[in-house]
Amino acid sequence: MQLHAVDWLIIVAYFAVSLGIGLWYKKRAGESFVEYFASGRSLPWWIAGTSMVATTFAADTPLAVTGLVAKNGLAGNWFWWAFALGGMCTVFVFAKLWRRAEVLTDVEFVELRYRGPAAAFLRGFRGLYIAVIMNSIIIGWVTKAMADVLKQTVLVGTPAGSTTDFWLVAAMLLITGVYCVLSGMWGVAITDVIQFVLAMAGCIALAVIAVDHVGGTDALQQQLAANLRDGGQALRYLPDFGLQDPWMPIGVFLVMVFAQWWATWYPGTEPGGGGYIVQRMASCKDEQHAVKATLLFQLAHYCLRPWPWILVAFAAMAMHPELRAWATDGDKATDPGVGYPMLIRELAPVGLRGLLLVTFAAAFMSTIATQMNWGASYLVNDVYKRFVRKDASERQLLRASRLASVLVLLLGGFVAWFMIVNHVSVDDAWKFLAALGAGVGLVFILRWFWWRINAWSEIAAMVGSLVFFAAVNALWPDLNESYAGLLVALLSLLLWLVVTLATRPESAEVLAAFYRKVRPDGPGWGPIAAACPDVRPDGKLGLGIACALLGTTVIWTTLPGIGAVIFGEWGTAAACLGSAAVATFALLRLAARLRAPTGAAV
Repeated sequence: MQLHAVDWLIIVAYFAVSLGIGLWYKKRAGESFVEYFASGRSLPWWIAGTSMVATTFAADTPLAVTGLVAKNGLAGNWFWWAFALGGMCTVFVFAKLWRRAEVLTDVEFVELRYRGPAAAFLRGFRGLYIAVIMNSIIIGWVTKAMADVLKQTVLVGTPAGSTTDFWLVAAMLLITGVYCVLSGMWGVAITDVIQFVLAMAGCIALAVIAVDHVGGTDALQQQLAANLRDGGQALRYLPDFGLQDPWMPIGVFLVMVFAQWWATWYPGTEPGGGGYIVQRMASCKDEQHAVKATLLFQLAHYCLRPWPWILVAFAAMAMHPELRAWATDGDKATDPGVGYPMLIRELAPVGLRGLLLVTFAAAFMSTIATQMNWGASYLVNDVYKRFVRKDASERQLLRASRLASVLVLLLGGFVAWFMIVNHVSVDDAWKFLAALGAGVGLVFILRWFWWRINAWSEIAAMVGSLVFFAAVNALWPDLNESYAGLLVALLSLLLWLVVTLATRPESAEVLAAFYRKVRPDGPGWGPIAAACPDVRPDGKLGLGIACALLGTTVIWTTLPGIGAVIFGEWGTAAACLGSAAVATFALLRLAARLRAPTGAAV
């Protein structure tokens, strides 16, 4: 794919702006440790929310969505749409609690909720585990996806064994590393906003061009039906379970919708909130800004982003039916996700080529910047400051923060190399991480609402998840990943419940201190509430859950409604969007009651 002067101008301007932002916020990031990792707790909700959604829009996301569509049709996206209920619970139940906790990382929460050697071990181990292992996997697959994009666009036709893609990605990592290390969270968040706007503009433009190329939406449907066996399934929002050979089995769908959201720890969609979502909430001005930011994230994440990617995936399958075979042949060397960058190479005109490369560069760099800052926050806040230098000065913490950011980037680069060499597809990496986190979700939810849970509960859930994941994969290597995840979750649930009841609860002093600070709702705090009669929780847990259910309804009816509008199915569009409007009206009424002031702790 040839680039012209206008394409190069767009690309150079983008990188110049990114570096300029890093330099602009360098001084502010260097003011304090909290400023570096949490923007001095002063981010407005719209910046924090946009930063959240920009982070989850990475270079791998359009490729992974293309792979899901190629394998399971439109319904394959339920793999991530199913997390919407957990996301809405984060908005209406957990966001305010996280902000009250005033932690810098979700791992720091461990020693707010628990005390003693077990809590200290859990905090340190989990901080290292997420920063070094989980974070490296994420950086690895995002970097590998960016290399795939380059090989299918500007580097197509390069000789076998060429390392040009490696050096181009390394250059982007270097630029990202510079502005991230210099500017901290302020630079990350501001560049996220710009990068998200650019990325969405490029994806929408490519979707319009791709659909127009195949002759419009009617021709697109006809070609999918004609070129693929049972191709009508590709367009179904819900799987067709009546067919003898459905693209998505009913059991897989049910596990995704009813179990995945509470059972699985997955970056950006953690049950009860967590990870970089908590970091953004901690960076917000106050509780209301944290709630609004998280709501903006959920709506943009599920309703705004998907359809441009899906339309390009449909067009890729219509033009290249072999993508469907690649998705089902089990050969790791054939990744259907490359159908997305293939269409960039084949369809993008001059000017748009530069914008689309900037689209992927922006998506890639926004995610890498967040992973660097987020991963470093664990290494510094939960390992270095907690165990190595408890009396570290601000200057020492800032120096350690910048060094940790570089270390996180280097570790991720090594994992990226491993994934490229072993032909690990992006959607396989998604599913691996989801399965690896199966089993810990429910304990992360219930620790807010049941006083009996202790540090050993979380340790058991975490260890059980890893052990059962390895055992299930060894005993049933061909078991569908959704079924395997549910089995791991149920076994882990049983284990941590037994451990909880077999070990001593946290002391009354620790539980009372947590209860006074966070003011959690629900009957699970009965004994502690009785001992603290002066503390008044919000008393709105049921109202928050109702808002979460309505918010999920808005998402799950808006998604097919938008698709029906695109394909001219006006009756379906009216039904879906009408239902979304009713749910939105009810949600606004309940949310107003949820925001009404209540008593605070004395």
